[in-house]
This record gives sequence, structure tokens and C-alpha cells, in this order.
Amino acid sequence: MIRKVKTGDLEAVVDIYNQAVEARFQTGFTERINPADRVDWLNGHTGNDYPMFVYETGDVVVGWLSISPYRGGRAALSGTVEISYFIHTAYQGRGIGSALLAKGIDVCRQLKYQVALAIIIDRNISSIMLAKKMGFDQWGYLPGVVNFDGEICGHVYYGIAIDPKK
Repeated sequence: MIRKVKTGDLEAVVDIYNQAVEARFQTGFTERINPADRVDWLNGHTGNDYPMFVYETGDVVVGWLSISPYRGGRAALSGTVEISYFIHTAYQGRGIGSALLAKGIDVCRQLKYQVALAIIIDRNISSIMLAKKMGFDQWGYLPGVVNFDGEICGHVYYGIAIDPKK
């Protein structure tokens, strides 16, 4: 089941994110994050403009997707958002990412955003494959901007036009 995030989901959301940190090449963070440091971030996603959703199996949060401002504070970019998604390692490959990303695209359409971007480390092949599967195309590439202890890779920008008429 997909539902909007609640403040009580913070521990599960951070746990899933920390799995990505430890796996490397899935996020730019290199150190585990503390849930206490992410309270404001989570609270920023409990409203309607930039929501966050969790995928629940039973009573267990096994994945999440956030819709965030892209380059916040720049009015000319207010129709563009960044979508981020993370799935618990034990639940990957079960369609949860597809369901979350479909929900995210639908919500972006409802909120009348023009463009959604997924900014992915180029070694994160499963995330790239998911973005492509869901209709995102590669719109940009920043080579050599990511450094994991001397292992250099890039950032790939995948985009999808949500409402090209705007």
C-alpha cells in the first residue's frame, strides 16, 4: 500500500536511506545519517506541495519516494521538481519502485508540475533502469562530479515532461 508519509515513519525512512549510503553509489552521502538530523526534511514533505510517500507491506515501510523543489527559491524553476526513491534492500525487484514512481508521476501531474527530474549516480544501474522503464529520458550528464574515496563517477539527469503545455 502506498500512503503519504507520517512523522512516525522517520526511523524507517532513514533506515532505508542508510542502506543506500552503505551500498555506495546510490546517494552522494558517504556517512550514515541520524534520524534526528532529518526531522525538518521529513516535515518539509508532509504538506501538499512537495509530498513524500511510503510503500508499506503489512505495517512495515519498505520504500519511499519524495518530491522536492529543484533549485528551491528560483521562481523560474518552480515548475520543476526532483523525485527521489529508495527501496529496502530485502524488497528490491518486487515492483515497489515502479509503483512508487508511478504514484510520484501521477501526483506531479495533479500538482501541475511541468517536469520531474531524477538525478542518479551513473553506477546506480537499477535506478537508471527504473527511471527509463517509467518514461524518463536522459537529459544530462555531469562526468566526474562524484567521488567515493577516489572512485570517480558522474551524475545522470533523467527527466520526464509531466505537463508540456505549461
